[in-house]
Amino acid sequence: MQLDPRTIDASSRYKLMIGGIVPRPIALVSTVSPGPEAMVNVAPFSFFAGVGSDPMTLLFCPANTSAGGEKDTLRNAKPVSEGGSGEFVVHICPDRIARQMAACAEPLAYGQSEAEMAGLTLTASAVVRPMRVVESPLAFECVTKQVIRTNPGVPSGGNIVIGEVVSIYADDGLINERYHIDPALLDAIGRMGGLSYCRTRERFEMAMGRGAMQDGT
Repeated sequence: MQLDPRTIDASSRYKLMIGGIVPRPIALVSTVSPGPEAMVNVAPFSFFAGVGSDPMTLLFCPANTSAGGEKDTLRNAKPVSEGGSGEFVVHICPDRIARQMAACAEPLAYGQSEAEMAGLTLTASAVVRPMRVVESPLAFECVTKQVIRTNPGVPSGGNIVIGEVVSIYADDGLINERYHIDPALLDAIGRMGGLSYCRTRERFEMAMGRGAMQDGT
């Protein structure tokens, strides 16, 4: 089978992406509205990845709304020069808060608290204005460097929010003296297609490069 994405509707293209790009890490992103009100928003995104370590940079991708507008997270996180607050916090989602994370996808009115609705606890971040979710064992405080809009104003069009990490929170014991993260303590979950998720408790190691071909022989 060979498919031409130009001949498939956007909904079907989305199904192919979320079913084929798996498992996807989940970013539970907290932001605040610009201005003195600083209304908190918390939402999950599974189009999420690291970018580079110098500077330490990551990205997540909030799609446009069904009407082509900006979702609350993008509205808040975009740079100050574009009318946003220019900051966000990415939380890694462990299995123990999977349901609270999924609940934060509820489309509440702008300014209503997803964290409160889902029973998550917020506390002040170390550097940025958006608050940190206490239940996450690992959080990256970020300053927004750039937003790339792949199809502005179009329903379900993509947006790439690139942020530089300016502070990191980790639960005690999660990171060792060599900056290795304990995957068992992190206990992250991933997103599959549809409403499916996966756990990361089954793991294996192998060498890189030619050494990988010698493993198991």
